[in-house]
Amino acid sequence: MTPDTYGFIGLGLIGGSIAKAIKASCPGARIMAFDANRDSLLLAQKEQIADTVFTEADSEAFSHLGSCEFIFLCAPVSANDKNLELIKDHLSDGSILTDVGSVKNTIHSTIESFGLSHRFIGGHPMAGSEKSGFENSSEKILENAYYILTPGEDVPKERVLALKDLVLKMRAIPLILKAERHDYITAAISHLPHIIAASLVNLVHDEDEDGLMKMIAAGGFKDITRIASSSPVMWQSICLTNTDNILRLLNDYIAALENIRSKLNEKDSRILYDFFDDAKAYRDSFNNIGSGPIKKEFVLYVDLKDKIGAIAKTATLLANADISIKNIGIMHNREVQDGALRIEFYDEPSMKLAENTLKENNYTIF
Repeated sequence: MTPDTYGFIGLGLIGGSIAKAIKASCPGARIMAFDANRDSLLLAQKEQIADTVFTEADSEAFSHLGSCEFIFLCAPVSANDKNLELIKDHLSDGSILTDVGSVKNTIHSTIESFGLSHRFIGGHPMAGSEKSGFENSSEKILENAYYILTPGEDVPKERVLALKDLVLKMRAIPLILKAERHDYITAAISHLPHIIAASLVNLVHDEDEDGLMKMIAAGGFKDITRIASSSPVMWQSICLTNTDNILRLLNDYIAALENIRSKLNEKDSRILYDFFDDAKAYRDSFNNIGSGPIKKEFVLYVDLKDKIGAIAKTATLLANADISIKNIGIMHNREVQDGALRIEFYDEPSMKLAENTLKENNYTIF
């Protein structure tokens, strides 16, 4: 085993993001990488992320990767068998194998069949994007994101601690779970939502005879369906590997929809109110979590007249008050808030100061 060397089999969005986070947080780290996409490897070299690259999946290339201290399996799940077959005889005594897949039972079974359970720790960074490829990777994707680890019973504790320490260095939040528990949780908060988003998009597509639905689709629809733009290959694979958990939750979701449908038919105002109120209260509680990927937002919505320079005037007013703006943008619809300009701040004091400043200058705040 060569200390401070990190091997990557696959260097796409997640693999690339992990590699960049390691380079940023571990001085002296050397990264070896294989990817079927030569352009990704060339870009990784150009950005000085990958020190050594391999363009062919063969025994010679994988013999070098096997000497690394940590080896990340980041290629598509369908390639794991072939890649493990190539690398299993080249692994150094202390090398730690991990992966980044969002389903853990399958990879743990595969690892066991290769006799590698003592050196494998399942991994799943709860981060990503609807975009794909190394060109869209970023070390910041991992910041404050939960990074789930699913070690088997055969893995020495020191290896688990070593990977946990690396996750912390990447500024992610390690969370250790059993593989079975992980798969059920991710089915609920990730896999099922992707199916719902894709189903809703397909429904609108089928109902949109004149294209008006697509033309005027606004914030609510776009927010809830953003993830439908994710890779169909990846989500096909997830559905085929975490099927039982997804089906169990999908059945529960269908039952919940049927229940609310009956309340709609009955025009039951109390049940309908409670339905939305309970959902709002629980969803709003996500923004109050002290750590993790969902942070509390500090946002104002400002009613803005449609005049040239209105946004610049507003931004200048806040800048003159020494208030830093995290994000600013026009809302093209008014489904939720009455304001037309959304301004996000880094903290609550800045938001409060901005609110007072804008009100003093006759802005209407929502």
